[in-house]
Amino acid sequence: MADVEFSASGVRIERFTRSLTRAGQVVVKDGRLSLLTSNGREIDSAPVGTVSARKWWFIAADSVIARVNGVRYRLTMGQRNRRRDGAAPLRRFLETLRSARGRRD
Repeated sequence: MADVEFSASGVRIERFTRSLTRAGQVVVKDGRLSLLTSNGREIDSAPVGTVSARKWWFIAADSVIARVNGVRYRLTMGQRNRRRDGAAPLRRFLETLRSARGRRD
């Protein structure tokens, strides 16, 4: 499990109404979720088993609310990370978290 399971760059990371970075990174690697600034400094990280993420109807289509160590972050993933097969990075992120939690159980 040493490979990166999910990685997205150019992610806007907000805590409540405060923007922490507009070009951050979200990385799921070795069973751990990491939120990083554009220069690689860690904002927060936690094992994927303790992370919850949910898409809410009242936020933008490319955003998700993730709870990491009890803190809510709004992650907005732009069009830059789309794959050729059309899978949006947000959907891949949620699927990665779901499958990583399933392996843990």
